[in-house]
Amino acid sequence: MARPIWTGTLSFGLLNVPVSLMSGERRVDISFRMLDSRDNNPVRYERVNAETGEEVPWKDVVKAFEYDKGSYVVLEQDDIRSAAPESHETVEVETFVDAADIPPTYYEKPYILVPAKKAEKGYVLLRETLRDTGKAGIARVVIRTREYLAAVLPQGDALVLMLLRYPQEVVDASEYRLPEGGAGDYRINAKEREMAGQLIEAMSGDWDPSQYRNEFRERLEKVIRDRMKSQGVVSRDDDDERDVPEDATTNVVDFMALLQKSIGANRRTPAKKRGARGAAGDASPSKPAKKAAAKTAKKTAKKAAKKSAKVAKKSAKAPRKGAGGAARKAG
Repeated sequence: MARPIWTGTLSFGLLNVPVSLMSGERRVDISFRMLDSRDNNPVRYERVNAETGEEVPWKDVVKAFEYDKGSYVVLEQDDIRSAAPESHETVEVETFVDAADIPPTYYEKPYILVPAKKAEKGYVLLRETLRDTGKAGIARVVIRTREYLAAVLPQGDALVLMLLRYPQEVVDASEYRLPEGGAGDYRINAKEREMAGQLIEAMSGDWDPSQYRNEFRERLEKVIRDRMKSQGVVSRDDDDERDVPEDATTNVVDFMALLQKSIGANRRTPAKKRGARGAAGDASPSKPAKKAAAKTAKKTAKKAAKKSAKVAKKSAKAPRKGAGGAARKAG
């Protein structure tokens, strides 16, 4: 069972609810190790001096801020500790705002607040009140050594603590070149908007997250399993080309035709479409990867043969040693 990050209280006004802070995400990425292609031994990262190239032990590593190119100010551990927030296990709700007023770009990472035993009443009271009012509690929380801005939101039977980005961390969309103005400024007529609305309505459905999955990870897992079964040899499909629409390279798009075609023939949800594409596509290894895998298999077989020879040799010596010992004993 997962362990809590910390156990403390959820505080709003004069009410304190004992809670545990639990992770609300699960990492499912596949990680890779870097190997030396000559012998398939792992490659280590080392701390080296940029000037001398010599390895630097951890005891000689210090933290510094580069205030100018090549100019640093070194910070002691006490300096960093003095700036760190006071570590206390409390989610302190400072205000309540309309949840709909928080832009999606501010949401960063979810945690789940789990009530302690006999603390369910206060937990449910806050959860149901937030749901009835459509509000979110804006709070500050210290996780490990860093203070975060967070929103407390109801989700099903849970209270979710969603870490928020600070305004300085959010890029304003106005910094980019975006199409300003309304539909008329881009010669979008009423019929096109009507057809687009019909297409969206035809593709609409209930939110079901179970329809969506990491298809790249699934395909990559299959490649890994196949490679393990075949000891590093994977056959590659020669026909790796995808069908390309005839109008894929043109910048002139007939919106009416595309919308009409989409409404008439395309009524599947995006999740199902991606599933079909995922089933059709398959990852294929590169030639260098095949070569490295074959080399690994050859090396493994050589080691196994060498080990078998040693065992056979040892077994052959054992009886002679036993017979000689018996003869000496009899003598």
